Parts: sequence; structure tokens; C-alpha cells
Amino acid sequence: MTDKGLLLHVSGADAAHLEAGIRTALNARAQLPEVTLELVVQGPCVTYLAAGSALVPELAALDGEHVQVLACNNSMRSAGLEANQLHGGVNVVPAAVAHLATRQFTGWAYVRV
Repeated sequence: MTDKGLLLHVSGADAAHLEAGIRTALNARAQLPEVTLELVVQGPCVTYLAAGSALVPELAALDGEHVQVLACNNSMRSAGLEANQLHGGVNVVPAAVAHLATRQFTGWAYVRV
């Protein structure tokens, strides 16, 4: 991976938003193999990052693809979700908005899915 990065930002309430983000991440990985990818999930759709959710097979497709999936802790708190309830490989950032801004300040590209 290089120091170049691509932020894929997913927010919304339903599974379709996260499914679109996962598809976009896989498509980006295929075309940008040297770019660091982060899929940042914010809002009620963080619940689909939980172990046992309906989207576990889709999340598993990212395993080995070098796509970092990041859940917003503020959104998790609103949804009543704890970090230990997340699908393996999902990490937590304190606030998606701050993480997205910080990455963009350092030159990362941003795409809202």
C-alpha cells in the first residue's frame, strides 16, 4: 500500500447503504490495488457491522482485500452497539466526521457512497 488513501463514506439507515459501500470498496480495490482504502460507516447502518448481522457474508468478502472497515463510535452509541459486538476486522473511530476530515486534511480522496 502507498500513502495515498481513499475514504469511502457510508451513512444511512438501511442495509442497502452498506451493501453499496462494500461493492464500491471491492470495485475500488480491483482498480486501485496500491491505494489504502477505508470504508467509514456512520449512522444507523452501523448495526449491520455487528457479528451475526444479515450482511456478514458481504463483510466477509472484504477479508483479505486490504479494506479497513471503520465504525463511528458516536453512531454505535446511538444504536446501542458495543465494539465487542462488531464483526471481526471492523475497527472503531471516535467520530466519523473527525476521522474523515483528518484524512482529507492529509490529502486522502473522499467518496460518499
